[in-house]
Order: sequence, then C-alpha cells, then structure tokens
Amino acid sequence: MTASIAQKNTDGTPNPQPDAAIEVKNLSKIYKGSYGQPEKHALKDVSLTIPRGSFFALLGPNGAGKSTFINILAGLVTKTSGDAKIWGYDIEDQMRAARRSIGIVPQELNLDPFFTPRELLEVQAGLYGVPQHLRRTDEILEAVGLSDKAKSYARTLSGGMRRRLLVAKAMVHSPHILVLDEPTAGVDIELRIQLWDYVRELNRMGTTVLLTTHYLEEAEELCDKVAIINHGRLVACDETSTLLSKMDAKELIVSISEELTDVPASLRGFGYNVTLQPGNRLSFQYSPSKVEIAKIFELVHEAKLTITDLTTEESDLEDLFLRLTRQDNAEHA
Repeated sequence: MTASIAQKNTDGTPNPQPDAAIEVKNLSKIYKGSYGQPEKHALKDVSLTIPRGSFFALLGPNGAGKSTFINILAGLVTKTSGDAKIWGYDIEDQMRAARRSIGIVPQELNLDPFFTPRELLEVQAGLYGVPQHLRRTDEILEAVGLSDKAKSYARTLSGGMRRRLLVAKAMVHSPHILVLDEPTAGVDIELRIQLWDYVRELNRMGTTVLLTTHYLEEAEELCDKVAIINHGRLVACDETSTLLSKMDAKELIVSISEELTDVPASLRGFGYNVTLQPGNRLSFQYSPSKVEIAKIFELVHEAKLTITDLTTEESDLEDLFLRLTRQDNAEHA
C-alpha cells in the first residue's frame, strides 16, 4: 500500500497535520439506570492525548470503559460532558470531518455475507463520499492479501480473511487514524503475524494506530505509548518503556550444582526475596534501584555455591497492568 492512502482526504486534498491525532479533555459518560438500577459512570473525566503518528494502546479489564471511549469517537455514543477532538476536529461541532479522519475495525465480524470483498469496499467508499476516480479498492485488497478473493462472497472467507477485510473496510476513506478493537481475538498465529506486519507498515507511513487488546504481550511489543483505564478512570498513561521502568522489579534465577534442601542462611536479609525452586534453582526477586546484581553473585560465591546456569526476567506489561488495576480497585473499593 502506498503512503498516499493514509495521507489524503477523500477529495484528494492534503490534510493539515495536528500534533495530536486524538485529544480528549474531561470526557465523561453516564448511562442512566433502568428498572430501579443506579446510573453507571462508564467514563469519569478522562483526559488523554494520542500523538500523531503514534502506535497507542488503550488497555483495561472488561467493563473498564474502553468500548465506550471508542464508540464516542465513532459517533455511536453521545458523551455526557467533556471535549473530544479527532485530527483537530471537534466530534460534535465538526462531526463530518472528525469521522472522515478515523477508521474503526470492530471486534465483531459484521460483514454482509452476500457481498464480495470488492463490493463491500466500493459500498463503504461510497458511504464516505470517496469519488470514483480516487478509490483504491484493488490496491487495498492487495495490501491485505485478498486480491485472489476479490470476487468471492464474504460468507466463503475464513475467519482470518474476514478480519483482514474489516481492516480494508476501515481504510477505504484513507483515515489518518486507525482504531483496532481486539483485532486478533480468536485469530491464528500466522494471520496475527500478517495483520501486524500490515498495520506496522501503515503506522510507518504515518497512520496513527489506537489498539485495544487483551493480549498484553502484543501491546508491549507494538505500542510506543500505553494508557490503562479502570472503572472509567485513567490510571496510567506514558511511554511504554517509561511505565515498565517504574515497576523496578526483576527476577534472577540461578541454577546451582550442589544439592540444596533450603536457601542458605548466608543469602538471606539483603533486601531481596530469595526462594528455592525445584531443580536446585535459587530465585532472587529484587529491585535494581536498591540491589545490584553483582552483589547477588558475590553472595552466591561466598556461600560456596557453583553456578551452572542463570536467567533473568524483567517485569512486563502484564505485571504493570495487574498492579495498577488492583491498586485502583483497592483505592476505590
């Protein structure tokens, strides 16, 4: 796919380049209760800026408010209060321009089974007012690997092909922002790799990508910025590397040749947690800011233990996610 697909308006004219692809301030959504049930605060004063050109992850447990956030941007849900802009356009005062700037890939496979991929893209382009001479249907189908299925009915496509077709539909109007809502749910590994290769290329060419996923390892690998939402509140937002560095936690696993029945007393009481694991392995859990790894090696040597192997593990995005959401749950219990 050429860069022009992601960088022009539907009428072919250039679009100004704002610093923020998406910007929300004090965004709130309250759903009224029914049948005597209390009202639900789906979003509570969320303020968030997604930089232009970023690969951004919006994470949170089920019911945290992610779908409400996306549906407000898509125009499917009306916000209760606050402001939201897409590519610099207010989602209410400049609704048409805002919606032209964003493409959304839903989690559900909502495709008409009696249309072919080419027909679906043509219809979608027509709905967005893309002139016939500016449509790139065949180019997009080739980019997502569906050229050979262009004339097949959507109902005959595999689940993975339907996923790719949803991405293609979201790209027909050349949006500056692509929103992927759980795009790899139930998708096999090979397709997942193909999909991410394609989305990475879009991002490299300038498309801003907003991803929601429960596969946290994907978010950690792909995204340069991460926001975590819980109970409608924003609990974290920063560069992925910065957030992970705040965990300040590592694990060092040392395999020992000697037979051990317990952790030697000489290894205890030095500011880390040490346990004996099966296979004569010692697990040291420590904070790098407080304990140097060289100190651990020195203590193991002084205990007259022979190291046969060692591995280290750092905290990942899943650890951070669990810590922040549990902490937030405890604070608002």
